[in-house]
Order: sequence, then C-alpha cells, then structure tokens
Amino acid sequence: MSALRILVPVKRVIDYAVKPRVNKAQTGVETAGVKHSMNPFDELSVEESVRIREKKSAPGGVEDICVISAGPPKAQDVLRTAMAMGADRAIHVDVKEGEDLEPLTVAKLLRKAVEAEKSNLVILGKQSIDDDANQTGQMLAGLLGWPQATQASSVQFGEGDSVSVTKEVDGGVETVRAKLPMVVTTDLRLNEPRYASLPNIMKAKKKKLDKKTLADFGVTNERRLKVLKVTEPAPRQGGGKVDDVDGLVSKLKELGAI
Repeated sequence: MSALRILVPVKRVIDYAVKPRVNKAQTGVETAGVKHSMNPFDELSVEESVRIREKKSAPGGVEDICVISAGPPKAQDVLRTAMAMGADRAIHVDVKEGEDLEPLTVAKLLRKAVEAEKSNLVILGKQSIDDDANQTGQMLAGLLGWPQATQASSVQFGEGDSVSVTKEVDGGVETVRAKLPMVVTTDLRLNEPRYASLPNIMKAKKKKLDKKTLADFGVTNERRLKVLKVTEPAPRQGGGKVDDVDGLVSKLKELGAI
C-alpha cells in the first residue's frame, strides 16, 4: 500500500447545541452573533484520519493530512481546530458570508483539490447538520470515478490497497471492501473526537494555512436551487384529558377520528 495522502473537508456550521432561528427576511436561519463550530460529522473525519496515523493501521503509513473548508474568513477557526486535533495543514477557500455552495459545487471544488493535492483517500462527514443534504461524498466519488463507502462506523486497512468499511444498516451491519483511491463518509459511531489541548492549539497557529478562491480551482458558484421562503414549524397543539372511556370516544367522534 502506498502512503496515504488524506484530504478531509470540514464545514463551519451553527453549533449543534444552539437552537436555530429563522431570520426576519425568512431567507434562512439567523447567523449573526450565533455560536459556530465544526460540523460534528467532520470532527469524526478529522479524528479518524489522525487515528489512522497514530495507530499505524495503514501499511503504507500516512504521508499527509490536509483539511479544506470553503466559507468566509471565520471558517479558518474550524481549520485551526482541525490542525490542533492533528491535521498537518489546511486550505481555506474564501466564499462570502451567506453565499452558500450547493453540494455539486462543493464536489467539483473537492475534485480539483484532490487532483492538486494528489490525495488518495478522502474522508468527510456523511452530511452537514445545517442542510442535511448527504450528497457531497457521493457526488465527489462520481466525479473522480472512485469507489465510495458511506456512513462508516469502522474503517480497516487490509493487504495491498484494500480498505474494508463497515456501516450500520437496519437489522445489522454491512461491510464493503474497495481499493484506494476512494471516498469514505463518516457516521456518528465511528469514533469519539478528541478535545484539542492548549499546547496543540498553540502549535496549530504555526501550521500552514493556504488561502484560495473558487477561481483558483477553476470553479464557479452555479446555483441551481432558489430558496423561496424559510419559516418556523407550526407550534404543536396542547393535549387534552378525558375522564373515562366514554369521554374518549366522544372526543374522537368530535375530531372525526371515528
């Protein structure tokens, strides 16, 4: 097996502990003054990449772990976090605040990044918690013509360039085997991401972070979808109590349920 050059895409999203609110214009959720962090599924991807190196589970070893993120300047925060967790370097693709990229555009960007970085393994979260598209990894594999293994709960390296990936399915688990180069998307049971220590946070500030644009990769932000309106879900109606079975039957008849 040749040495791994791992590319890990990460995304800055509203923190999972924050309850999103629709903005006044009803064009999306409010982001101003709201805590952001790394997409939880992407944390798993960074952690798994670092563990592959630490455990020496890949016969050829790990030559490089590069994280990449497209977003406004604040996206560099999640890149620094990823480097504090153990990634070697980072690429920030500058995109204006609010100028969201659709999954296909991200996949096209990542294909160019893979080619430029000579990556032979891409590990990314199965989805981001803001749009829950669950499309980027599959699209990237299609554009590259690489095999893909999605929703990984275990990644094991075998002889040669073979990789076995296990995922949970209804009623059991499914294991697939493919050869590098390949794309792997991660699920929540894969690992438990580490907390970056203060010394590693300080070291991450000195690691290389390249600043790029979409144009540098020959990609344009082609929007195929238009958000018409974003609204809060309707509030749930409060339940009522009945004293006995007859009261329940009467209420059900009143509601037209029986």
